[in-house]
Amino acid sequence: MARNKYPEVTVEKILDVAQRLFLEKGYDNTTIQDIVEHLDGLSKGAVYHHFKSKEEIMDAVGDRMFAANNPFEKVRKRSDLNGLQKLQEAIRLNQADEARTSMTVQSIPLTRNPRLLVEMIESNRRVLTPYYQELLEEGNRDGSLHTEYAKEIAELMPLLTSLWLLPSVFPSDKEGMKKKFRFLGDMLEKMGVPLMDDSIYALVEDFFEKMPEES
Repeated sequence: MARNKYPEVTVEKILDVAQRLFLEKGYDNTTIQDIVEHLDGLSKGAVYHHFKSKEEIMDAVGDRMFAANNPFEKVRKRSDLNGLQKLQEAIRLNQADEARTSMTVQSIPLTRNPRLLVEMIESNRRVLTPYYQELLEEGNRDGSLHTEYAKEIAELMPLLTSLWLLPSVFPSDKEGMKKKFRFLGDMLEKMGVPLMDDSIYALVEDFFEKMPEES
């Protein structure tokens, strides 16, 4: 008989424990052994059977947290919002998710790993680009947006936010990151997508303030 008839259950247990420990103790202060000790008899070998490293566990935790509280899914069927308002609300909901933003801040140093960085960019492109394009095209149809570049902006947004705004990739201090985000807002407005308003700038700048200084 197989030792683990339901491997997906084991994966969920590992991610449940890891997420709780990362939020309570922080990623840097949590070891694989800490995770194992909270898994009710599972061995370190069982963890490594599913994940090659703590970095991979963190990556999977982040993906699962987004899927469980996906801001785009929360707004896409709302009939009280136009395309622009749906995009803005999705950004607000994303930034207001304190647990996920905490995890995002903790995961920034992991992007120095080229393999994980490429996987993150590819995942963002595959998951986020279709959501952006759907809502940009909806905004064009309902008149809240006026852009000829819905597809291009949908591809660009995940790339800029997952790469260009990362201080581990493009070194920058907090004021520099705020200026980059203001530039992004101005650029989008000139392309017919006035996405950023004062509430979004305030939320994102607060997020930048939580980020550790690059050493």
